[in-house]
Amino acid sequence: MPNNIDSVFSGSTVDSYSAGPPRQVPGYSSLHRMVSLLLAEHMPADGRVLVLGAGGGQEIKALAEAHPEWSFDGVDPSADMLRLAQRVTSPHNARVRLHEGYIGSAPEEPFDAATCILTFHFIPREQRLETLQELRRRLRDGAALVLVHLSFPQAEPERSTWIARHVAYGLPDGAGPAQAEHAREAIRTKLTILSPEEEVAMLKGAGFSDVSLFYAGLSIKGWVAYAA
Repeated sequence: MPNNIDSVFSGSTVDSYSAGPPRQVPGYSSLHRMVSLLLAEHMPADGRVLVLGAGGGQEIKALAEAHPEWSFDGVDPSADMLRLAQRVTSPHNARVRLHEGYIGSAPEEPFDAATCILTFHFIPREQRLETLQELRRRLRDGAALVLVHLSFPQAEPERSTWIARHVAYGLPDGAGPAQAEHAREAIRTKLTILSPEEEVAMLKGAGFSDVSLFYAGLSIKGWVAYAA
């Protein structure tokens, strides 16, 4: 199931990755706390979490610190990003297993929860439903899935307005017009962004129910849904 995640996150990009999400995602640290709370509502004390798009390790690190009995399987197609994740999560390495690849590389056994944060907008539209179905297949009935990624209306001019807002919020200090335009063009051409309504419909079509929006930070939305 090829997509463009591994080509985006490799080489020098990995070295600067950790600085990106806190700058680009409103309330990034609070987002991890929200995810922790939502998963804990339906998790056994020693639950297992599947993390799709685990490169970088920040998500696993935050959840492992909050829940010392949980264990984690993280999947990511970028070997460079997994090496970063291994360093970031090293204090918890007894509870973390990392797998290079896509969702098909994840273990088959049923997990108690799954997360996919800031990853789905890299997955082509034609692979989104299959990816969600494969996530559902790996979850026990009633398990929570948390998804967080770019999602906003796709009709113009709303689409361009939301792209511009996302870029303006996340640009580093001192960035000029050329850098802003480059970022806007990258989002327009390299990412797969669906409207919130399409996101909910696809989750339901993949076998999830009780889909709820729990987070909205400018252009980024977060949903929690449950394996039906």
